[in-house]
Amino acid sequence: MKRSAAILLAGVMVLGLAACGANEDAGSTKDTNQGTESTADKADTDSSSKDDKSGDWDSSNDITVVSREDGSGTRGAFVELFGIEEEVDGEKMDMTTEEANITNSTSVMMSSVAQNEYSIGYISLGSLNDTVKALKIDGTEATAENIKAGTYKISRPFNIAVKEDASEAAQDFINYILSKEGQAVVADNNYIPLDNPEAYTSNGASGKVVVAGSSSVSPVMEKLKEAYADANSKVEIEIQTSDSTTGMQNAIDGVCDIGMASRELKDSELDAGLTPTVIALDGIAVIVNNDNPTDEMTSEQVRSIFTGDALAWDEAL
Repeated sequence: MKRSAAILLAGVMVLGLAACGANEDAGSTKDTNQGTESTADKADTDSSSKDDKSGDWDSSNDITVVSREDGSGTRGAFVELFGIEEEVDGEKMDMTTEEANITNSTSVMMSSVAQNEYSIGYISLGSLNDTVKALKIDGTEATAENIKAGTYKISRPFNIAVKEDASEAAQDFINYILSKEGQAVVADNNYIPLDNPEAYTSNGASGKVVVAGSSSVSPVMEKLKEAYADANSKVEIEIQTSDSTTGMQNAIDGVCDIGMASRELKDSELDAGLTPTVIALDGIAVIVNNDNPTDEMTSEQVRSIFTGDALAWDEAL
């Protein structure tokens, strides 16, 4: 009898332990599943966050138009090339929207566009860097190669201008700019150089030369100044950056020796005694913020934005 009771008790204990083990396994399985669900939920959340971030740019937002000031040669060339300049009562009128934010230099234009994801502006192609994005225009990328090939049409000359009585030092610097050595500097800085330049020969001049004008031309002029110092250290070059119109007026008034313009000279400037010389060809890049998904526009779309006909991005695209 005692033996039977002992066997029965042992059986009950085995069943109890088996049940406990089963419960523990079930609990472990539940914990693992909960962990898997938690990881999956986190992955879904991360994916949603990435999607939300990539979808932050909203094409229904208003366009912030950024333009250069009235005296800018880049603005003058831009409005002419994109048909933003219209003839009214026999006179050409710049029809840039009055709502445009006005900047007074290339660097301010770039920083303004870099800081506003709904903005659009334009700069010298040679000044372009990765803080902003250049748009393809009419299907063509803004590059020096495409400008030289004639496929990117938005380009203009860089001019310098002097009066007839330019100093020997000013003439020597001009000779360097137009030389093989000077045009190599132009090409190295992503501008289109002149064809078949000759080697530089100094006239032995010394003194100081003041160069003033366009903020689009001044970056390459700074590079030319640096290179020229190695070729003729007896001439000191001072560069004053403003805009094309101011540069031409300074040259007329004798405030500077050489004026810089990122456009063709006006008849009034030629009549005042200035002689222009093309030193390079440059493109105008239409730029947007790096977060803007837009990669290209037609000339007509650009025109509609800068005249104020298209106010929001989804109206222009």
